[in-house]
Amino acid sequence: MLESIIASPEVVHYVCKRFGIHMSKKLGQNFLIRRSVVDEIVAAAELTAGEPVLEIGPGIGTLTQGLAQSGAAVTAVELDRRLLEVLDTTLAQYNNVRIIHGDVLKVNIPEIMNHKPFKVVANLPYYITTPIIMSLLEMKLPIERLVVMVQREVAERMVAQPGTKAYGALSVAVQYYTEPSIVMDVPPRAFMPAPEVTSAVICCRLREKPPVEVADEKLFFRVVKAAFAQRRKTFSNTMKTTGLDKETIASVLAKANIDGARRGETFSLQELADVANAWYALLQDK
Repeated sequence: MLESIIASPEVVHYVCKRFGIHMSKKLGQNFLIRRSVVDEIVAAAELTAGEPVLEIGPGIGTLTQGLAQSGAAVTAVELDRRLLEVLDTTLAQYNNVRIIHGDVLKVNIPEIMNHKPFKVVANLPYYITTPIIMSLLEMKLPIERLVVMVQREVAERMVAQPGTKAYGALSVAVQYYTEPSIVMDVPPRAFMPAPEVTSAVICCRLREKPPVEVADEKLFFRVVKAAFAQRRKTFSNTMKTTGLDKETIASVLAKANIDGARRGETFSLQELADVANAWYALLQDK
């Protein structure tokens, strides 16, 4: 079994039966059974021998095996204690894999990655995809690239452009920190059990610096949050969720040369930055 390709229906079925594994819907466990998808994910990560890579939720090791075979130094964080014994068995022949039991939102990532630059590669649990991605980006970790499997709908939101239905706060945040692109779609039949939705692999290359200049990043993301808080309302109205009064909002928009009658979903990153910078300048004048 140890020489087998884990990402196959026969091996996944065998492993689950041998260890009495019942996939947890609560933990969003859907194991890959198609090796070609694993190969595409690993190729998108462009890993080199010895390069540190963080995997989130290795499951029974289907993607982990592909990462290990690339020669990368794999650190895999698994929340489900039941799978630790499984991983010890399925990945026994790879001395470049380290399994850590824990919640990726709680573990000390800089510490486990030895405070060095690294890449993130993962088949993310659908129920917690956005919190994980945003946590990794907001922590300003030395991540060079994120290659993750997510729901197709989430991938579309991550790459969406202004004025489209999919464009929202996630689009702005991901594009502020990274250059995202969809690598491939993955059908439900590529997993066991098959999810009800199509998945997609997305590659996010971390930017050296954001594409827009903002005087205060926290203020910028307050504007972003407000812009998409009530999508059917005008930007002037949604800006009230920041706590600003009508007159101050009018002053900010005038300073930024922005039409407050527009809706937030039409705003580019630059226009959102212009609003945040105008707000910041107004605060400095007081």
